[in-house]
Amino acid sequence: MKCCIVTLGCQMNQSDSERIRSVIEGLGYVLTEVEAEADLIGVVACSVRQKAIDKVYSKIEKWNQWKNDRPLITFVSGCILPADEVKFLKRFDLVFRMNQLPDLPTMIQQCGVTTEFSIRQGLDAFEREDERTDFWQVKPTYSSTFEAFVPIQNGCDKFCSFCAVPYTRGREVSRASTDILAEVEKLLENDVKAITLLGQNVNSYGLDKAGEELSFAELLRKVGELGDKSGKEFWVYFTSPHPRDMTRDVIEAIAAHTCLAKQIHLPVQSGDEKMLLRMNRNHSVDAYRAIVSDIRELLPTATLFTDIIVGFSGETDEQLEKSAQLMEEVGFNMAYIARYSPRVGARAERWEDDISLEIKSERLVRLTAVLKRTSRARNEAMIGKTYRVLVERVDKRMEGALAARTEGKLLVRILNAPEELIGTFQTVRITSVADLSLTGELIRV
Repeated sequence: MKCCIVTLGCQMNQSDSERIRSVIEGLGYVLTEVEAEADLIGVVACSVRQKAIDKVYSKIEKWNQWKNDRPLITFVSGCILPADEVKFLKRFDLVFRMNQLPDLPTMIQQCGVTTEFSIRQGLDAFEREDERTDFWQVKPTYSSTFEAFVPIQNGCDKFCSFCAVPYTRGREVSRASTDILAEVEKLLENDVKAITLLGQNVNSYGLDKAGEELSFAELLRKVGELGDKSGKEFWVYFTSPHPRDMTRDVIEAIAAHTCLAKQIHLPVQSGDEKMLLRMNRNHSVDAYRAIVSDIRELLPTATLFTDIIVGFSGETDEQLEKSAQLMEEVGFNMAYIARYSPRVGARAERWEDDISLEIKSERLVRLTAVLKRTSRARNEAMIGKTYRVLVERVDKRMEGALAARTEGKLLVRILNAPEELIGTFQTVRITSVADLSLTGELIRV
């Protein structure tokens, strides 16, 4: 028997898929990437983006047509709004939330009896914290031999007006630090080279269990101590933090341990104060500047990434220009710039989407131009210098090249390098730069 799992959305969904895979392989299924070969086929969905949900409906329409010719069981899980779950019940054989993952074998055995009552049970469990974390006990089947995602926190209490995550993932719940550290230690034993700590708001870790659990800074220090003790070369990242909870002691922890990568992804979303209020971000532009100042002081070699939304409801040209000015001032190494689109379930869905697609696209181009200019200036300063990189894969755009990442997650294309270097650390000299990437030559040590 074969199973195919289609993963949509963020790294958290990818981590969820790795746990789903473990359960399914435990039932005797063999994983395949070819949907047409599968006897069991499912999708780890994302209600946060409408395009991803549209893709789910497209997939299940095709899969249900296949049922006319052969037996096939379908399932859906992931980051899903309750309203979408009820709709999916009419299309999928199995609909489950991640807190129900330990029960998946029984669901498959009883396939065909899923009803709205089972969704009601799922929603009730979703509201009970003590039952929401059982799936973390499922050992993941990692999709890479040298990179791994380790969830530390689930859910969100921030309720940004543009975002549906609090309604798909629920309120913030922290995973036990003992379990996190045990998983990290096991990964180090297996010589994993890059570990990413995952959560919707990683730096709010422990706040839901104040006095009972470590803070995020303390957790980072514990991970750093494991790294120091191991004596191995590896990098630890985390995503995504929220500026509201980004404290100086987090940055101090990163500075204190070699294995904690000098790379910070800190979403700002807008450079305008009124826009931040309208987005319910609960931080000011000046507060964001203060965090950047701490990073530049304590982590002088760190790269800085961010997220920015253009064309949010009510955004003026002047407010867009303030985002451009902040980008110029900070000089981000990377910015993920997105045109705003309403999210079902988010508060802003009720507001008029009053910026045309044409204007949103123009604003995207405007900020992208700033990013290319500022990031290129930083990249050009790297020419002629040597850096350690982790080789990830064969490059998709440059024939005969391998794609690697610096500690700061900057893309480096290495020419004339053998594929057996994938999954290893190498030293390269930067020879040239392009928009948002570098080219380097391998230095044999």
